[in-house]
Amino acid sequence: MDGNMAATPGDYDPFAQLSGAFAGRRALLLEDDPALAEHVAERLLAAGFEAVDRFEAGEPALAAAQESPYDILILDRLTAGMDGLEMLRRLRAGAGASSDAPALMLTALGGERQKVEGLLGGADDYLAKPVGDEELVARIAAQLRRAARRARPVGAELVNGPFRLSPGARTLRMDLAEVGDRLIDLSPLEFAIVSELMGARGQPVTKTMLWDRCWVEWKFLPDNFVNIIDARISALRRRLKEQAPELGEALHPLIVPARSQSLVFRDLGGAGG
Repeated sequence: MDGNMAATPGDYDPFAQLSGAFAGRRALLLEDDPALAEHVAERLLAAGFEAVDRFEAGEPALAAAQESPYDILILDRLTAGMDGLEMLRRLRAGAGASSDAPALMLTALGGERQKVEGLLGGADDYLAKPVGDEELVARIAAQLRRAARRARPVGAELVNGPFRLSPGARTLRMDLAEVGDRLIDLSPLEFAIVSELMGARGQPVTKTMLWDRCWVEWKFLPDNFVNIIDARISALRRRLKEQAPELGEALHPLIVPARSQSLVFRDLGGAGG
């Protein structure tokens, strides 16, 4: 895994804010490579996790997940005996303490068929090794956010300062005292991007995550996917500035870069009216 955690000068750094989101969290890690398991555990503990329980085989990992509640399961597919996918299938089929916990497959089996098997087998996300530290941390944060959203009413609005995003109506509105309520005109792809970024609530969304969730018509990751995303984000920034000029130059662009090829929608908690 890539151990580079340095921030790009001038970039907003939402990774520094994740310690609060990870505080008190417990992870189960199934990984039979001791060096990699130690590295992942150290990174999660440094990011704010309270505990990372490490296992080298599926059987004891399954027993622990059935007995104890974990906030996230990180599972390898190439372990001796019961592998991570079989362990997850058995866990999902029962009523153990962690049967509904978000699961992320972290494995060297990165082919499309293997990814489909993992996702259909109960995984919520799938990462092929090697993967950068920040990509892993960002995806774990995303799974924790999604678990929290499942506890909220279906279709609940997302509010960020003057903006209200309605998933059900698929609309983004801005309400400022001086201009009243206004519908922000977005294309379906732009709405999907804004939904992902606003739903992250100030936490980082990597560009690979954004591609996976917004460019759903693509069945593969092209070599130039970053350029495709950058061009769309640039156009989206201009569109938001044109339709929300009242926010002022200090708050534009609303979508800002973060470390590790990540993006963040600004926290506008104090900009409402």
